[in-house]
Amino acid sequence: MMRLLLITLLAALFVSCDDSNDLTNNNGGDANIVTAVQLEKDKALYMPGEQVSFKADKELGSDVYIRYSYLGDVIEEVPASGKTWTWTPPQEDFRGYMVEIVSKGEDHESYMGSMAVDVSSDWKKFPRYGFLSHYGPMSEEAIKKVIHNLNRHHINGVQYQDWHYKHHKPLAGTPANPAETWKEIANRTNSKQTIDQYIAEGRERGMKSIFYNLCFGVLSDGASDGVQEEWYIFKDKFRNNKDYHGLPKPYFWSDIYLTDPGHSGWLNYMAQQNDDVYQVFDFDGFQIDQLGNRETVYDYNGNVVNLPEQYLKFIDAMKNEHPEKALIMNAVSEYGQEQIAQGDIDFFYNEVWGDTPKFTDLERIIHENNAFRNDLKTVFAAYMNYNVADGQGYFNTPGVLLTDAVMFAFGGSHLELGEHMLGKEYFPNNNLQMKGDLQRALVNYYDFMVGYQNLLRDGGTFNTESVDISCTNGRMDVAAWPPQTGKVASVGKLVDNKQVIHLINLSVANSFDWRDLNGNQPEPTMIEDAGMKFRTDRTVKRIWVASPDLNGGVPQEISFNQNAVSTSFKMPGLKYWGMIVIEY
Repeated sequence: MMRLLLITLLAALFVSCDDSNDLTNNNGGDANIVTAVQLEKDKALYMPGEQVSFKADKELGSDVYIRYSYLGDVIEEVPASGKTWTWTPPQEDFRGYMVEIVSKGEDHESYMGSMAVDVSSDWKKFPRYGFLSHYGPMSEEAIKKVIHNLNRHHINGVQYQDWHYKHHKPLAGTPANPAETWKEIANRTNSKQTIDQYIAEGRERGMKSIFYNLCFGVLSDGASDGVQEEWYIFKDKFRNNKDYHGLPKPYFWSDIYLTDPGHSGWLNYMAQQNDDVYQVFDFDGFQIDQLGNRETVYDYNGNVVNLPEQYLKFIDAMKNEHPEKALIMNAVSEYGQEQIAQGDIDFFYNEVWGDTPKFTDLERIIHENNAFRNDLKTVFAAYMNYNVADGQGYFNTPGVLLTDAVMFAFGGSHLELGEHMLGKEYFPNNNLQMKGDLQRALVNYYDFMVGYQNLLRDGGTFNTESVDISCTNGRMDVAAWPPQTGKVASVGKLVDNKQVIHLINLSVANSFDWRDLNGNQPEPTMIEDAGMKFRTDRTVKRIWVASPDLNGGVPQEISFNQNAVSTSFKMPGLKYWGMIVIEY
């Protein structure tokens, strides 16, 4: 995470840490109509058979009904009563559901609100990763506010960035006598009570708490804490120059010097340090970081160090010491990904940079990860509007939503939400705020990712090249992925008896770069009532569509006409991302 910290630090140092910049604030909002009923639930995910508790922000009248659906099929519909209620989903594990609130009249019904529910016994099946970065003394109310918002986005794992005392000695104090507060590397004060309360509050919501640290970082006082010279790596074979990551002073009190992550002495040392952490804090696992390609480096004896191979040794050693704890390791710019994939990790974690700037790079990385191991999902650490985040301002809603649409459509997810939204690799940087339209949209996008996770992230085969779909009335120009200028991109995926077709509206995009560096990706125009033709000789049973941009992502069945070679229907609307599901 810290590879480019030096060039972004100065902007980050002047960020505020109060609630005026947090993720739950609606500053800068627009006049878009807000959903009639806002919903919340008690947890981010549920065990099979576990009851879900819902709460609406207003009383639901006698004409209001609650509809539960799975992949477009209504499984239950009941009349609403009051502001709170419970529901016990079916017993099946690893399923996502949509919950819709509707008002019914004599001959019509109106959408009022919606929410998704994840029933999964293990978070790593469908990881949705968030972060924390501020651990100074906080009120219980402030902590609950942050976790409540992450819960509304179904975040089921939280990375604790920059929580530790020192990279080589993460626990301040000892297991028998841990420190109540300590200064971290940027001279900020961290509080044990705050971290403990965050972990406890997250656990009540079903969230995993994962502590962050480098796999090979030592500060300048490492020798006094037992770090040995023989463990370091060097830029020359004569050990004249230790490899290190320089940081500006006095904001940071030390540079970070690098060790051989697979050296047996270092592995034993770090295993003990992590054991100290687990004795004091109820963390669920370890987020392992690296610094990307260090080019040629040498060990103490002048031998070239193969860092990717040493990363695997580090993963194996940490897992062997605490097999019950989760492990995730960052593949910075994909460096070492093949070796990391051989370790016992919970999912792939790719921090992506300017060397992979295109939407097609995100797709490629997901497919390559699936080729390494198809049982693991991909989470991207990807920093939006990066140049804009050098100063105060707002995230650009179209840039964020198009990037999330691409990631989610191909089965990935995005580490972006914490106390604020990420714009830099230095997680405490909260220079950019979210406008109200982006805040409301992201709730719908995360509902969509959860509600349809069994289509988006649970197997199936991409078949974009064999999907022939076109617009028949000129409302849009569709072209198969990869993106083309002026066109809506289509992505096909076959899941059991369902042909899924994603439409990503890049028709007015000024760039196909996911980073939207300067925050100038334009907002696409809503496309309504597009006549669509899908070529197929298979008998179509039904067609339904859903979009996170329309009615909270709830499914809508549509009529169609089929002949011997094709099926025709109308797409009700397309803003950023729509999903067509054709069932045979």
